[in-house]
Amino acid sequence: MTHLLRGAMAGAAGTTALNTVTYLDMALRARPASTTPETTVRRVEEVTGARLSRAGRDSEKEANRRSGIGPLLGIATGVVAGTLYGTARSRWPRLPVSLLAIGAGVAANLGSTAPMAGLGVTDPREWSAASWISDIVPHLAFGAVTALAYELSEDES
Repeated sequence: MTHLLRGAMAGAAGTTALNTVTYLDMALRARPASTTPETTVRRVEEVTGARLSRAGRDSEKEANRRSGIGPLLGIATGVVAGTLYGTARSRWPRLPVSLLAIGAGVAANLGSTAPMAGLGVTDPREWSAASWISDIVPHLAFGAVTALAYELSEDES
């Protein structure tokens, strides 16, 4: 069971790395923040009929809640991907850490991109090379830091 908690904590560290690389890219290239997390929340609202506020879909309260929920979904995705790393590492301890790190990055990427694609928010098949790089590099950082954090927290019992 400790592998799940260690994985979740490693995923949180990986999420911090992903966000750091993303914000550094935004700062260096002066690119805007992605609106896909908030758009995804809005799309889920539309599909489920959920409302985030009695004030209405276009209210400031709903927009503010979307702005909070979108990134929280990203954090949850990172923690879950870290937990998957911990599960894989405990089940297959001889797999190379580098392979598991790449797997964690791919899992985090799929965990965020697949729902967006499924809801029609984005279509990765139409992304430019720059968009792919902007997406892949932070997810590789996620995988590397998740693996490092997990391995450094090794259970001594």
